[in-house]
Amino acid sequence: KMRCNRLLQSFLMKVGIKRTSIKTEKLFGLSTLVLVLLVFSLFTSVAQQKNNELPKPRNGNTYVVAHRGAHIGIPENTIPAFQKAIDLGCDFVEIDVRKTKDEKLVSVHNSTVDAYVNGITGKVNEFTLAELKAMNIGERVGQEWENTRIPTVEEILQLCQGKIGIYLDLKEPHIEELVSLLKKYNMERDVIWYIPASYIDLIKEVKQLCKECLPIPDPGEEKNIARIVELVHPGMLATDMGALSKNFVKTAHLFNTKVIVDEKKGSKEEWSKILEWGTDGIQTDDPETLIKFLNQQEK
Repeated sequence: KMRCNRLLQSFLMKVGIKRTSIKTEKLFGLSTLVLVLLVFSLFTSVAQQKNNELPKPRNGNTYVVAHRGAHIGIPENTIPAFQKAIDLGCDFVEIDVRKTKDEKLVSVHNSTVDAYVNGITGKVNEFTLAELKAMNIGERVGQEWENTRIPTVEEILQLCQGKIGIYLDLKEPHIEELVSLLKKYNMERDVIWYIPASYIDLIKEVKQLCKECLPIPDPGEEKNIARIVELVHPGMLATDMGALSKNFVKTAHLFNTKVIVDEKKGSKEEWSKILEWGTDGIQTDDPETLIKFLNQQEK
């Protein structure tokens, strides 16, 4: 009884109720109820987070996400860039999903094709899949890539299945179609969904349509972590170098939640700081160099 009351007093102080305002000796029943509810909440949270657990990293203790694929010298967001990431041993390839004029899902970062082809301008959703497939998106990178084409999401799933995970950047909220594709290839647990926590309804929609799917919300500032974990119970949070700090990672880990960060400089100095803070994963434009760097840290 005395121990329960002490715990209750501590709990009440945290929520702003002074000890003198309530006679704790009369609250044994309440204290027991509070403790039961707290323990139940803890076990529920842990169970939900366990369901969202990811496989272990392939390179030491740090997940490597190839941003738009391993695209140095290769057209970004393309099958060759994703294949290169597979060959390097990355944990995930990051893809950007948009829809064509005829309702097909493709991977293109920008909303327009202007930066990828010569002599053609316009939004991705203004072209049919056939029109996009006719575009030479490798010409600007090098002659060896002239036959490279914009891939569909289904083509990416077919390539990655059983070989590498997918970090899905939801540029447009085509959730139902994406879930259907993931289920078709039994890849619900192989894809992590990047969605800013401000779009909490989209995160909830993903989980409603696919309990096995893995949203990784971006909470923004550290102060938002507790609320987002309570609402979503994610196995991992996404962030960037503007929000990442030692305390950010510490707070996330207190909630049994991993952290993956989008690099800014992509330098060894930045990577060292990220690892020093205990961050669990890095999204990078240079996965080959990052993997070599991580392997050196393990020696």
